[in-house]
Amino acid sequence: MLIYPNIEIRDLGLYLIKERTLIISDIHIGYEDSLTKNGFMIPKVHFKEFLKRLSNMLDNVETVVINGDLKHDFGGISSTEYRESKELFDLLKGKKIILNEGNHDPVLKFLVKDIIIQDYYKVGDILICHGDKVISEDCKVIIIGHEHAAVGLKEGIRIEKYKCFLKGKFKGKILIVMPSSNLVVEGTDVLRESRLSPYLQKSLDNFEVFIISDKVYDFGKLNGLLKV
Repeated sequence: MLIYPNIEIRDLGLYLIKERTLIISDIHIGYEDSLTKNGFMIPKVHFKEFLKRLSNMLDNVETVVINGDLKHDFGGISSTEYRESKELFDLLKGKKIILNEGNHDPVLKFLVKDIIIQDYYKVGDILICHGDKVISEDCKVIIIGHEHAAVGLKEGIRIEKYKCFLKGKFKGKILIVMPSSNLVVEGTDVLRESRLSPYLQKSLDNFEVFIISDKVYDFGKLNGLLKV
C-alpha cells in the first residue's frame, strides 16, 4: 500500500520505490534478553520471525536504512547482540546499509565497525532520522522511528494494541512515523499514552493511521477512532 507517492508500506518497513531503498526502525536487538533478566520469561522466537518477515521485504531492494535503535541495552554489548546482529547483516549481505544512530545506540560503533553511523540519511527530498531530536534540513518528507507507533482498539472492555504507521504534518512537511520492527515491542498507544518524540508533541487528530496486522489497514484519521 502506498502511504505517499513513491513510498510503500512493506509490512513493518517503508520502501522508497524509485530509490529501491527499504527503511526499518527500532529493531532493539537484545530486548528479549532484557525481559528475561527482569523476570519475564518469553520464548526466544521473535527475532527469528522478524528475520523471516524482513527477508520477504527485500525484493528489489538495493539499500537498507536502519533508522535507529539497532540494539536495546544502553550499556555493553551482550553475546546475543553480537550473534543476532551478525544474523541480521548476513541476511542483508550485498545491500548498501545505512545506520542512523538512535538514543539506544551509544556503543553501536563497537558492534558494527565497518558501517558508517550517522545522525540522519537524506535521499532526494526525503529526510530519514530516528526522531529523538529534530533535524533541521530542507526536505518535503520526514520519516521517523523512536515512538514505536501503535494504536489501541477497544472491543468490549479489552483494548488491544496494533503497530501502525502515522502520516501527518510537521511544520508544513509530510511526517511519517514508523512502528518498531521488534515483534515483542507493542509500542506507544498514540491515542492514550504520552509521546516521546519532539516531532509529535502536538495534536495528532488529523494524522492518518495505517494499522499493520495480517495486511495493511487504512483506518483514516486518528480523530475518527474512539478515544476512551
